Amino acid sequence: MAQVARALWPVRYALAWRLGGRLPPGLPAHSRAGFAGAAGGQGPAATARKGSPRLLGAAALALGGALGLYHTARWHLRAQDLRAQRPAAQLSLSSRLQLTLYQYKTCPFCSKVRAFLDFHALPYQVVEVNPVRRAEIKFSSYRKVPILLAQEGESLQQLNDSSVIISALKTYLVSGQPLEDIITYYPPMKAVNDQGKEVTEFCNKYWLMLDEKEAQHLYGGKEARTEEMKWRQWADDWLVHLISPNVYRTPAEALASFDYIVREGKFGAVEGAVAKYMGAAAMYFISKRLKSRHHLQDDVREDLYEAADKWVAAVGKDRPFMGGQKPNLADLAVYGVLRVMEGLEAFDDLMRHTRIQPWYLRVEKAIAEAPQ
Repeated sequence: MAQVARALWPVRYALAWRLGGRLPPGLPAHSRAGFAGAAGGQGPAATARKGSPRLLGAAALALGGALGLYHTARWHLRAQDLRAQRPAAQLSLSSRLQLTLYQYKTCPFCSKVRAFLDFHALPYQVVEVNPVRRAEIKFSSYRKVPILLAQEGESLQQLNDSSVIISALKTYLVSGQPLEDIITYYPPMKAVNDQGKEVTEFCNKYWLMLDEKEAQHLYGGKEARTEEMKWRQWADDWLVHLISPNVYRTPAEALASFDYIVREGKFGAVEGAVAKYMGAAAMYFISKRLKSRHHLQDDVREDLYEAADKWVAAVGKDRPFMGGQKPNLADLAVYGVLRVMEGLEAFDDLMRHTRIQPWYLRVEKAIAEAPQ
């Protein structure tokens, strides 16, 4: 009973979610990835009556908790069976996967996934998505990037959400469980947020589905596991929201940022020119709204500097990475988010005015030296 109770703990980290959605055309019916039925949670929710979003959210949370308990208990029992059947000598797990990453190169969430894949020497193909037409992901009802397609034998899985992608793949590499099963432990849920918008969230997305022995081998203790989860979530909930206000801080910075986006992205000639100038102007004004929404300081650079120094303080002076002698998932997440600013004024300022550069260069080196 104690083991089952420990296995149920990830549910405490679940956000509102629900099972559902339909498989997009072109993917096999046995795919168990969490396909979202709406356009990535970007559309407004129906709010005809006062209080209905709150009621829907409460109902979703209740359903999410019950189904989360079911899936986590199911994972615990299934993992025991798999470990009993696991052969002594396994083929290289990474060689079993054929991965295709659908991305915007300048997206911080996509950059997080690339940092993870590169550090773990997982080969993958990249499909750059046109951010206007998004024709490259027309097969998917989930309309955000990154999307990762993973072919494992005859099974093709679609993984959505950067943190789910990372947690699922890391669980796969450590435990050897079939990816098809692992994905079911991160079910999607549509809920209504505080702004009345429908969003898609995923249960347990910062949690690795490992048994006690595997977790002990990977982390060495519960404190390290909890620390990693905390800072992975911090990267998603706070750090990533500092990027746009900083790279679009002034008209000149906004234009330089869109010049970089157009140069690195997938745009036609006319489309790129329009995106560069109209996009820069639009994002300059949008960044002011983001500044207000996230309660940033008048000079948003100060928020960026404070976040960087807070991260460096959390890593501390006695270890090169939060993961100790090598980067853990939190190191890779923070690095991936910050990396999208490289070549821009905001990045140069960050390196010059904070203590983050030595850590950043260590992660960069660790990724570059990953065995291929």
